[in-house]
Amino acid sequence: MKKKHNFWNNKGSKSFFASLMAIAAGLLFGLIILLFSNARQAFPAFWMILMGGFTDGMAGIGQVLYLATPIILTGLSVGFAFRTGLFNIGSSGQFTFGAFWAIYIGVKWTFLPPGIHWIVALLGAALAGALWGAVPGILKAVSNVNEVITSIMMNYIGMYFVNILIVKFVHDPIKNQSVPVAKSAIIPKAGLDVLFRSTNMNISIFIAVLMVILIYIILNKTIFGYELKACGHSPSASKYAGINAKRNIILSMVIAGALSGLGGGLLYLAGSGKYLQVLDVLAPQGFNGISVALLGMSNPIGILFAGLFIAHITVGGNNTQLYNFVPEVIDIIISAIIYCGAFALLFKSIIGKLVRKATGEAKEES
Repeated sequence: MKKKHNFWNNKGSKSFFASLMAIAAGLLFGLIILLFSNARQAFPAFWMILMGGFTDGMAGIGQVLYLATPIILTGLSVGFAFRTGLFNIGSSGQFTFGAFWAIYIGVKWTFLPPGIHWIVALLGAALAGALWGAVPGILKAVSNVNEVITSIMMNYIGMYFVNILIVKFVHDPIKNQSVPVAKSAIIPKAGLDVLFRSTNMNISIFIAVLMVILIYIILNKTIFGYELKACGHSPSASKYAGINAKRNIILSMVIAGALSGLGGGLLYLAGSGKYLQVLDVLAPQGFNGISVALLGMSNPIGILFAGLFIAHITVGGNNTQLYNFVPEVIDIIISAIIYCGAFALLFKSIIGKLVRKATGEAKEES
């Protein structure tokens, strides 16, 4: 007799509802913070957060897509590594290193034709991120050095190294930041800036979605992806099965680094007035990627929607200034959501117990 499929017993369904529970818990915590800060304006401000980019029409939606693009890529980076048994906490350094080389190619390689200049710059960003991600991967594979420690160190090395490179090659001494890239290196807007009434909009979001699809196919539809996940689940069993675990560890970190580097290129070649500054501050997009990966349960499709959601409430949070709230309040809410997202496994367990109890009672009644 064919076993009847139960939607609630599906692993993906449990992960989805676990993420929803994390979001609900985080938003509830955020509402409490708003009430303590300014009870009279708390509910209008909270509604503004929920509305997000929809408050400002097409321009708001465009801003959501613009903010979501880099954190979708860094989220993919963290999620991809996590699915293969590695914790890539070095996404910030990979993002910054990739961003610099995108800018460098965009400023210096003006001999390239306009149609391919921006493509080469993005490829350079991905390659730079891959090289930066390869270092902790090689150390992990060869000497079994914990990738969390090495990738954290690579964040700071990348930040200070990029500061040196900016000053040496692409520095604007008046503003203490990188100089603007050539127009041929700016990612094409394809009319999206007109559609969304925002100069920030270009085809970057489509590149991000393409990467989501590509990573999903690699992880779930290829032998290579199966081997990567097998090494993550059980390195010893994978080795017994003849899988080259060391090679896969390095390749996993290389791919993760390339995704973060590409995210840096997409942000700084957007033609939105964004420049790399000489600062002792790590790129927040890398750490936001960790949040997006956790909320998306390291699933590429989940990461896509998690990135859009985080960008959505970020735009809404910035609008809470209309109700005399500081914009940093949205950072508290996002942190609360991610903190609850860390308990997603607990939520999955609760959902599983409720489903088993419900289905068990249904069987008894039948």
